Amino acid sequence: MAGTPGASKRTPKGEAAKDDAGVAAGRPKRLAKNRVATAAQGNPEQSRTGARNGKAAPRRARPTRRRRDDEVVEAAAKVFHERGYADASVQDVADELNILKGSLYHYIDTKEDLLYRVLNSLHAEVEQILEEVAAVEDLDPLERLALYVRRQVQFNAENLPRVSVYYNDVERLSEERRKAIYSRRKVHERYVASLIEDAQQRGEADDSLDPRILSNCIFGTVIWTYKWYHPGGKVSREQLASVCSAFVLEGVIGKRRAAAAKGAKKR
Repeated sequence: MAGTPGASKRTPKGEAAKDDAGVAAGRPKRLAKNRVATAAQGNPEQSRTGARNGKAAPRRARPTRRRRDDEVVEAAAKVFHERGYADASVQDVADELNILKGSLYHYIDTKEDLLYRVLNSLHAEVEQILEEVAAVEDLDPLERLALYVRRQVQFNAENLPRVSVYYNDVERLSEERRKAIYSRRKVHERYVASLIEDAQQRGEADDSLDPRILSNCIFGTVIWTYKWYHPGGKVSREQLASVCSAFVLEGVIGKRRAAAAKGAKKR
C-alpha cells in the first residue's frame, strides 16, 4: 500500500509521549495567550496588565433594550417640555441622550413616535394606580374615590414635565393614535363615575347629580394642577393631594346630602 513519505519511520515511545504532552499542555497555553492578546488590542493598559495576568479585562456592560427605551422616553419628555413639541427636533432628543441622530432612529421612525411613547408610558403608570386602588379591600365607594384622587394628584405633582407634555401635545398625534390614547383615558372616567354611582346607591352621595358630570369635574381638579402647582413651594405634594381629595368629596356628597348629615348629627 502506498503511504505518505516518511510514514514508515517509527517514533520511539518516549518521544511520542513527549509530543503528546506538548499537544496536551503546551498548545492551550499558547492559545490562551493569543486570546488575551487579541482581547487586549486597542487597549494598551490591558495589554500591559491583562496579558501579564493571563486574564482579559471585563467588558463594560451595555444598557439593556428596556433600559434604553426608558431613557429615550425620559429624554423626549424632557426636551418636549422644555422646548415644546412643535419646536423640538429628533436631533434635540439625540443630543439629550448624547447619541447620534441615526442611532435614535433605531428606536423610532418619526418624531411623533417619541410623543406617542411618552404618552403611552404615562398611561401605563396611571393605570397601575387605578389597579392598585381597585385592589384595596374593605373600602366604601367614597373612600376608594378619595384614595384614587390622592394617588393621581400626587403622581401628577411628581411628574409635571410628562403630564404637561400629555395635556399640551396630545392633540398633535395622528387621529388613530389620538383615539387610542383617549380610549385609555375613558377607562379612568368610567371608573370614577362607577364609584359615584355606587355611593349614590348607598345613600352616601347626592343622587340628584349626574355621575358623568361629576366625573368630569373631578378630573378637572386632578388634571389642572399641572398648570399652577410648583414643587418646592409652601404646599407639599401630600398637602395638595389631600386638599384636592377633600374638595372632590364635598362636591360628590353634595349640599343636600351634607345638610341631611348635619341634621342627623344635631338630633
